[in-house]
Amino acid sequence: MKIAVLSPIAWRTPPRHYGPWEQMASIITEGLVEQGHEVTLFATADSITSAALDAACEEGYAENPSVDAKVWESLHISNLMEKANQFDVIHNHFDFLPLTYSGLINTPVVTTIHGFSSSKILPVYKKYNHTTTYVSISDSDRNSQLDYARTIYHGLDPENFLFKENKEEYLLYFGRIHPEKGTLAAIEIARKSRLQLKIAGLIQDQNYFETQIKPKIDNEQIIYLGNADSNQRKELLSNAQCLLHPINFDEPFGLSVAEAMISGTPVIAYNRGSMPELISHGKTGYLVNTIEEAVEAVSHLCKISPADCKNRALKYFHKDVMISSYIEVYKDVLSIPKVSN
Repeated sequence: MKIAVLSPIAWRTPPRHYGPWEQMASIITEGLVEQGHEVTLFATADSITSAALDAACEEGYAENPSVDAKVWESLHISNLMEKANQFDVIHNHFDFLPLTYSGLINTPVVTTIHGFSSSKILPVYKKYNHTTTYVSISDSDRNSQLDYARTIYHGLDPENFLFKENKEEYLLYFGRIHPEKGTLAAIEIARKSRLQLKIAGLIQDQNYFETQIKPKIDNEQIIYLGNADSNQRKELLSNAQCLLHPINFDEPFGLSVAEAMISGTPVIAYNRGSMPELISHGKTGYLVNTIEEAVEAVSHLCKISPADCKNRALKYFHKDVMISSYIEVYKDVLSIPKVSN
């Protein structure tokens, strides 16, 4: 199969630090190449891939403020769509905008919906519901007004993570510094548990960081390590007592949750969104609803087996499982005649 993978251009593919959509586009691209498919990755010019790389934009707009997002997103998407007839299938990781080209080309488009940034984008998805193919990243993130080919969980390469049975005496918050991700709640859980908390992640809400988080950082019990790279991620995830994930929104997937488990690290998360699909309560972590329940769960971490955490991640969140599922979707799509809009 000749497959075009359309990645976002906020960050490099794969990202140096933060960039979950780019990370998934990269893992899928490399997995498809390993399977022997002819793949072209449409991403920023500084991206790294074993596939063919086609780039309209030199670098990500989130990494270079001089790059105008709207201009280069338009050029990036059109660059692929003008070459659509060169491919058997297009795998879109760029949200809703590429769908507006789908009625103008003959190549089928498979779109992984990485979550809905707003209900305002739903009309676009609804318009192309019957002429393109949607994949959800969790059952919880499905919208009742749309049809889906299937749910395919994000997959990870276990070679990119460390597994450790013996943990160090700290809790970990690993994710965006933003109210919806619950950074402040994680700090309170750690303080009430009288354990050190290491925080790593992109500061996405500067005011929240400056007013709510920074005053509580003492570099002894509460430590902020910045936006961790892949090597730091390995060490932090594998050595932590657990990952704290007290989200304040219905998270579509939660990549750091799967990353923690594949490292043998349990997760204590608020019981929202996709968390019940990722975490086996009492076996790979705990689903809680309050800070107090999370503190209680910390005291029961000794009951969780690191091996159980890893085994669940390998069963449900291994890249090979994800790649095989997407290949099945491509084959299904190619067997159906294209319906015009």
